[in-house]
Amino acid sequence: MAFENPVIVFGIGLVVVVALLVWLRVPAFIGLIIATVVVGAATAEVPLADVPAETAGGFGETMTSVGIPILMAAVIGKTMMESGAAERIVRWFQSFTPDDKSYLALGGASGVLAIPVFFDNVFFLLAPLARSMRARTGRDYALFITIVGAAGVTAHGFVPPTPGPLAVALELGVDLGATILVGIAVALPTVFVSGVLYGKWINSRLDVPLRETMGSSVERVEELADRPTSKLPGVFEAALPIILAVMLIASNTTVDSLIDVGFLVEGGVADTVSSFVGDANIALTAAALAAAITYLRWESLEREVWSDELVDSLQSGGHIAAITAAGGAFGGMLAASGIGDFIATTLEGLGIPLLAAGFVIAATIRIAQGSATVALLTAAGIVAPLVGDLTVHPVYMVMAIGAGGTIFSWYNDSGFWIVKEIGGLTQEETFKIWTALTTIVSIAGFAVTFIMSQLFPMA
Repeated sequence: MAFENPVIVFGIGLVVVVALLVWLRVPAFIGLIIATVVVGAATAEVPLADVPAETAGGFGETMTSVGIPILMAAVIGKTMMESGAAERIVRWFQSFTPDDKSYLALGGASGVLAIPVFFDNVFFLLAPLARSMRARTGRDYALFITIVGAAGVTAHGFVPPTPGPLAVALELGVDLGATILVGIAVALPTVFVSGVLYGKWINSRLDVPLRETMGSSVERVEELADRPTSKLPGVFEAALPIILAVMLIASNTTVDSLIDVGFLVEGGVADTVSSFVGDANIALTAAALAAAITYLRWESLEREVWSDELVDSLQSGGHIAAITAAGGAFGGMLAASGIGDFIATTLEGLGIPLLAAGFVIAATIRIAQGSATVALLTAAGIVAPLVGDLTVHPVYMVMAIGAGGTIFSWYNDSGFWIVKEIGGLTQEETFKIWTALTTIVSIAGFAVTFIMSQLFPMA
């Protein structure tokens, strides 16, 4: 039986995915695929005969964007841990911060990297450092994961040239310079509330142990934490995978910005080269090669053993990629049911104050279908004709939409599964750390935006 009302379809999808993953403990990949098929069969928007193809298409679309990066991230994670590179970077960070404030170094790195680099890729690069820091200190893993997530997702939601706020600013015709400045002003207190205050609170109530993930055993991580610094790679060599990935991806962002302001020509040599090397598939492949070579050098492995170790990491990465793509398929099928358009149309006529309307529209669409990008762009398209009615600068609408699109990452968001699998968390821990965190980022970000709009309307 197919339903026209997408809210009913969403409710069915919610019940099925919770029943399979939480109550019956079905493996995440299988449960998400079954839930996707059930949603497809329940919606009148997708012909029953097309449900299998739509499911495979949603899976394939997500795998196209995350498959190679996740596999390469698995290689980076394992080899940076096993070579001692992650441990060396952690010790370098700690040389600049007191022991009890070492989490600030992780947060700072995550926030800065997330501006030119997608959050998923930032988490791939910094999760090994959080694991190594947990092994070295023997505590505070929930705090380390929270601060990395808070700084990264906040920068990703509010500060161009990150694609989401960049696209919203362009859609609303808001000056990018103003968006960057206000975005940073909103992001800083938001990170403090969500990353530091909530991070410390949840860390005091949730002791997350190190678990084997990305092919790296707990015993090995702890052994490296006790290794003398002289037996670890140098700081530059240890950080080279991160430096390579960030520089290559940032080159694409930088060239695009220069094209926008007329300094470079679209389709020119710089554009072509940066589009190639700045693609996440190429950038993370280069980073994986650098990390793997450091691993080979410092562990003096035979080539066959080295190759087997890389294959082992790819097997772990394949499992993570499959779960992430299945989550994307589930979100895609919910989107195909029309839930996003239904919510947007319903909320558009409720007479909510404009800033709040932008937030609520983006938040509701985000929760319903999972994609922050879709939520941001849909909300921007709805409120764009109304921007002239604002009594404050439209940059605050960009922030409000960014805050709404960040809220409540759960099963239908591929980011949920990336944080769970790469971070080595259980489903319950992921909800308590990541889902709660994204909700706090969203609410705190909107609160800061509203207060700033009243104090400095700039109208």
